[in-house]
This record gives sequence, C-alpha cells and structure tokens, in this order.
Amino acid sequence: MNRLTAALSAIAVFGLMPGLAQADALVERGAYLANIMDCGGCHNTGAFTPEPNLKTPLSGSTIGFEMPGMGVFFPPNLTPDKATGLGDWTDDQVIAAFTKGERPDGRILAPVMPWMSYGHITPEDAKALVAYLRSLTPVEHQVPGPFGLEEKATAPYFTVKLPE
Repeated sequence: MNRLTAALSAIAVFGLMPGLAQADALVERGAYLANIMDCGGCHNTGAFTPEPNLKTPLSGSTIGFEMPGMGVFFPPNLTPDKATGLGDWTDDQVIAAFTKGERPDGRILAPVMPWMSYGHITPEDAKALVAYLRSLTPVEHQVPGPFGLEEKATAPYFTVKLPE
C-alpha cells in the first residue's frame, strides 16, 4: 500500500469515527433512559415474575393489566421485529406512542402506560430512546390482546386498582 492510499484510508476511517461515536453515545443515552423509565419493568418477557427474561429485553410481556371499564392490555414487544414489534414504525410514530399515547393505527394507549409523564421528555432524549430501541435484537414475540370489556383474556393479568 502506498502512502497516499494509507493516508486516504486513515482519513476515511477517522472521519467516520466521530459519527460512530455519536451514534454509540445516543444508543447509550437511550439505554440509560429506558432503564430509569423502567421500560423493562413491564415490557420484558417474564416481567412481574421472579425470573424476568433479560436475554431478550423489551420483547413484550405475557402478563397484562386489567383497566376497569377498559379491558386487559399486555405490554407489547418494543424490539425492531417487523412482524410483532416496532420494526415497521417510523421514529416519529414510536415517539408519539410514548409521549402522546398514540399508536400508528390511531388507537390511544391505556393509561397504565405512563405516556402522560413521558410526554415531558426532551426531543433529544426521545431520539436517544428510539435509537436504543432500534439497536435491540429483533425478537419475534406476539403478546396477547388487547382484550375489550366483553372479551376473556387468554393469559394472566393484574387488575389495576383505581382511586375512588
């Protein structure tokens, strides 16, 4: 390899390094946010059990929440799987879900998902959280439901106690 080729290779590699470092920092920030927002507290398979599955983080729970007067809802798969997760959602659609409670199909998320609190996240942090979700290994895992008031849930669930 001659000196010119070596120099051009070094420029190309080191020119990309700041962009890669920024992307890594964004994913790292998103992982931090997912942790403090306790996304895995609901969205991990095995959440609410003594043995949550941490090998496939945020791939959805098989234990749901009953919201009196609304139905039973299961924390969905947040991995980038196209069939059962967020793989076909745009970044803006993911952000709208956790900040406004709006799904791409127009359905409003149940209030057990604390999107009202997450709506105060900064735009930069919202992008970081999406970058982290996109970095997860796609896991094909369809969670049960949702189940309306007249439907019987096919998996275990908790009943959310609302203040009277």
